[in-house]
Amino acid sequence: MLNDFKDAFSRYNNAHVQLIIINIVVFLALAIPSVLMTMSGLEEYFRAFHNYLAIPAVIGDFITRPWTILTYAFVHDLSGILHILFNMLTLYWFGRLFVEYLGSDKLIAVYVLGALFGGLFYLLAYNTIPFYVADAVAAKMASVQKYGDFGMGIQMVGASGAINAIVVAAATLLPDYTFFMFFIGPVRIKYIAAVVVFISFLGTIGTNAGGNIAHLGGALIGFIYIKQLQSGNNWGQWITVTLDWFRNLFKPRMKVKVTYRNQDAGSRGTKAAKGSNVSQEELDAILDKISAGGYESLTKDEKEKLFHASKK
Repeated sequence: MLNDFKDAFSRYNNAHVQLIIINIVVFLALAIPSVLMTMSGLEEYFRAFHNYLAIPAVIGDFITRPWTILTYAFVHDLSGILHILFNMLTLYWFGRLFVEYLGSDKLIAVYVLGALFGGLFYLLAYNTIPFYVADAVAAKMASVQKYGDFGMGIQMVGASGAINAIVVAAATLLPDYTFFMFFIGPVRIKYIAAVVVFISFLGTIGTNAGGNIAHLGGALIGFIYIKQLQSGNNWGQWITVTLDWFRNLFKPRMKVKVTYRNQDAGSRGTKAAKGSNVSQEELDAILDKISAGGYESLTKDEKEKLFHASKK
């Protein structure tokens, strides 16, 4: 299993599977201690730890835990598997389609943006709209009365906001792409996205009101992201740059040394390498692609060009 996980993280354009693995690992890492600590009478200690991952509704509590605006999107309800199961299935179906057209970096960017905007919508609703503020205050008081210092009132976990961003982004990019659904048949994904958004809207006054508000925030940024991308603006570029910086901290950069002999020793970077049709510009592009996605990201033609150039 460990080798399978390593292989999943080494494959090119496989971010949807990588995100699924991360979510499942986090679920298992929390679910197992939750059961064991509850059986041992240590539920309060687990609750204290869980509070540092779930995003609280009250702004005063959130200020002391600002990182939860992202961590909540990797944590799921621990009372069963349906929450994480449906989220991961949706992430796989729509994430696979997304990376096929836009690549892994942009999928991760949309996931993170969906989590951030979903959390922001959630906080704004529960701290500015009277209908939700009253619920947040009442829940906070009841929770403190029951759990003391561990009482946080209304909290939210789940990747649904981030996944809704991917669903709507894919539907905005490829509205007429068709999925074949059980018992229904072929359905264009723009209709699937529309139903998802409408159901979330109806749920904003239900028992999972906060979660559905986050769904709408994620859906909105998914739509905006694609529209901006089509206009030439990548709202998620800062996320890609940040992740690349962290990757470079822990992974040595692959260095490929290519020597070649120009037909004219005085020329630089413009003439093809002797005995091949590979120019210096092409070599630079190939090396940049290796740096970004690894050797396996190269096409067969690019690998052949690199091989012949290295012989010169």
